[in-house]
Amino acid sequence: MDPDAIRTADRVPHGGSTDPSVLDFSANVNPRVPEGVDEVYAASLEESRRYPDDEYPDYREAAAGYVGCRVRDVIPAPGGLAAIRLAIESTVEAGDTVAVPFPSFGEYAREVRLQGADPHFVPHDEITEIDPADHALAIVCTPNNPTGEAVEPDALEAFAERCRDRDTPVLVDEAFLGFTDRRSMAGREGVIVARSLTKLFGLPGLRAGFAVATGEYRDALETARRAWNLGTPAAAVGAHCMRQDEFVRETRERVRSERERLRAELEDRFTVFPSDAPYLLCELEGEEEAADSGGAGQSPAGDAVDALLEHAQDHGIALRDARTFRGLDGHVRIAVKDREANDRLLEVLGDE
Repeated sequence: MDPDAIRTADRVPHGGSTDPSVLDFSANVNPRVPEGVDEVYAASLEESRRYPDDEYPDYREAAAGYVGCRVRDVIPAPGGLAAIRLAIESTVEAGDTVAVPFPSFGEYAREVRLQGADPHFVPHDEITEIDPADHALAIVCTPNNPTGEAVEPDALEAFAERCRDRDTPVLVDEAFLGFTDRRSMAGREGVIVARSLTKLFGLPGLRAGFAVATGEYRDALETARRAWNLGTPAAAVGAHCMRQDEFVRETRERVRSERERLRAELEDRFTVFPSDAPYLLCELEGEEEAADSGGAGQSPAGDAVDALLEHAQDHGIALRDARTFRGLDGHVRIAVKDREANDRLLEVLGDE
């Protein structure tokens, strides 16, 4: 990292509540976990009295089967964000520019800036249309966070090919792709894939993920990866989860069904964006008379967001304030939970 950039960098706001009494719709985490997780975790504690095998053979094998790539191309990481950082610090130098989608995950721009490089912001639905020649790296998020749309596979493949022709690597963040049946870009030449296990499998505090890369990028990531960078419990539970095919299928179907049910109910109040992900981006409209503010303060839609967040909080529900995403000023993001939780959300929002 660039020392000067570190001194001027800020933290990025995220969703997620640490209060167990709050019904948390601000974090896009599966409310269910696969069977057997408790037993696997407990058994791994005794093994934690020794250093883990730094090759992580079982974890790599499970990950390779999970996304369909070669075992050797899997790079273990303590979470998807760690994989993103590893990819960026291995490909970007101070003074470079990186094509970054917006609105999208705020950590991309932060990690680019920590390298002393400059994020070049591109509308997320236009990122695969750019000329990557002038950038050290291009980043794609699919499904995009917070808007929810997955990039069409053919468009992504074509973009990756153009990037290869110009020697520009592509970082594809597939943190939420497991909620869909779309194919991974793992194993494609010139592509670095970042995967998070903790969202689909409902274990965000475990911190387990991985990157996938080939050729020189694979070698760079493997060399730069810290020794023992994945704890023994995370490696054991992660490998177990990635082999739970039936759990994944059931989760995809439940999320699809509940997402469409929520959309139908929420469209009476908000503009709801199309989504392939376990969340919905909702745009609010403010009262017209609130617009006459003399040019000061936030927008009427921003006032509406404040009121909605406060109302939900008063009823024990956390929503994601999507105004923290670049380019959004009157939006909230709502996670898709199980039917009971979703019913409670709709009840509270209906009372506002």
